[in-house]
Amino acid sequence: MDMTSGPKPSRRLVGQPLLYSISIFASLGVFLFGYDQGVMSGIITGPHFIQYFNNPSALRVGTMVAVLEIGALVTSLLSGRVGDIAGRKNTLLGGAIIFTVGGSLQTFTHGFGSMVAGRIVSGFGVGLLSTIVPIYQSEISPPSHRGALACVEFTGNIFGYAFSVWTDYFCSFIDSNLAWRIPLLIQCVIGAILAIGAYFLPESPRWLIDTDKDKEGMKVIVDLHGGDPNDPTAIAEFQEIKDRVISERESGEARTYAAMWRRYKQRVLLAMSSQAFAQLNGINVISYYAPRVFEEAGWKGRQAILMTGINAIIYILSTLPPWYLVDRWGRRPILISGAFIMTLSLCATGFWLYLDVSYTPDAVVLCVIIFNAAFGYSWGPIPWLYPPEIMPLTVRAKGVSLSTATNWAFNFIVGEATPYLQEVITWRLYVMHGFFCACSIVLVYFFYPETKGVPLEEMDAVFGEDVIKHHMVASLDLPDRDIIEGDSRFDEEEGLPRPLVSKRERDAGPFTRLLSGWKQKDRTYQPIDDREELARLNPEADHRVEHERGTSGEGEEEYEMLGPRDVDRGQ
Repeated sequence: MDMTSGPKPSRRLVGQPLLYSISIFASLGVFLFGYDQGVMSGIITGPHFIQYFNNPSALRVGTMVAVLEIGALVTSLLSGRVGDIAGRKNTLLGGAIIFTVGGSLQTFTHGFGSMVAGRIVSGFGVGLLSTIVPIYQSEISPPSHRGALACVEFTGNIFGYAFSVWTDYFCSFIDSNLAWRIPLLIQCVIGAILAIGAYFLPESPRWLIDTDKDKEGMKVIVDLHGGDPNDPTAIAEFQEIKDRVISERESGEARTYAAMWRRYKQRVLLAMSSQAFAQLNGINVISYYAPRVFEEAGWKGRQAILMTGINAIIYILSTLPPWYLVDRWGRRPILISGAFIMTLSLCATGFWLYLDVSYTPDAVVLCVIIFNAAFGYSWGPIPWLYPPEIMPLTVRAKGVSLSTATNWAFNFIVGEATPYLQEVITWRLYVMHGFFCACSIVLVYFFYPETKGVPLEEMDAVFGEDVIKHHMVASLDLPDRDIIEGDSRFDEEEGLPRPLVSKRERDAGPFTRLLSGWKQKDRTYQPIDDREELARLNPEADHRVEHERGTSGEGEEEYEMLGPRDVDRGQ
């Protein structure tokens, strides 16, 4: 199959404009469930909504808000299988259509039952979107920009939340039931736009290659690299993905949930825990019920919605620094620093509510804004970026589906319980979530490896797994034991590279080793495809070291290509 024929003139979008267009448009998916999270927070405090639903109890309010998570939980569990069969693009399209139908049911509801039904149907769409959008984004993004593009995506989520809050505020001046029906109708319009646009998005090249659609996969990769089918970077990336697919098939590794759990249990638990703590850290106490929080502090009626809108603007601004920092600082420092600030601000919120003095309303607003900003910069974007990064291609959709299902399960628990807990334990609710923030610091410090800049196909090295079997065995001959004896990078008994181990791990005592923390904490990624070194150790083996001359695609600067993993898209 000839995939390197000469370039043909085309008006289609290619290169970085295509990449950023995909990222921005896919962000409409997360915009939708950000909008849906925020839209209910404003309308449930409106007088027309309260009158229409006959002054609903705290339990009924909690049910209307949180039942969406039940629908999202169901489809997020199914989306792993759906995403593998139907593809990333079609799953995105289906999620947008289902969400729009659910939004229509909410908009034209005739009572509590139809509102709950509409929320569940919207939840089905949200579950598909919230699972597939991060997967799709990670699979089309270059390693050097993957974190930043995922953070742009999360900003879309928070923009949706902020947009819904301000929509609620301006519609609160309408003296009829349109005050709450119009905000619900807007989400239907946005859902329809996403459904139309999703039809024109390219499919994930990794999914295409994994399903033996090599020609289509190569075309998408070429388009992402600028449209030149002779671009050596595009060819190298295609070959890297294809090598990985072949290697995983030859390993005989099953693609079931059970096989994923046996082989990648550590990764699955890390992915699930990131989403669980994103909810336990208290964000939905604010996102869903911010007006109630501000009313509890002393702001009343429309003033509470206004404070929520101001908080939402700052929330958006807080999501911008990770665009720059996530691929420079890394994931771990951002998560730890954010959780530390969130711990302090939530405990302070509980303290001021406990005191209940004249300046409590202002103090609570300040604490909530600080909390939201810290979350928007850390535990907001990273738990959506981290799971698709650490899961291998064979089970990526299934692993991310479990992590997303965890998000919606804890989302439902927090959303359902918050109105009741606000009445029963009052200020202690915020201290409780502050405690969970402190727990998340410990979790990240000991168990989360850094994934900054690591290609998806080389994530095994970060976890110290059997990297030879997954990355080299198809193209490299293993050195003889007598040749590699004494080399600190290899295990003489196994004849395999040693897992990456930090100095702190080597020097740690038995108690620290039991915690398994140092194993992940200080390990820094090192490219495993050191073919020149292997050639030195075993010069008779065929290491397929290729030397080619080419250009970066953006100028006349030349570089030397040692193999597909030495070439990074856009560099």
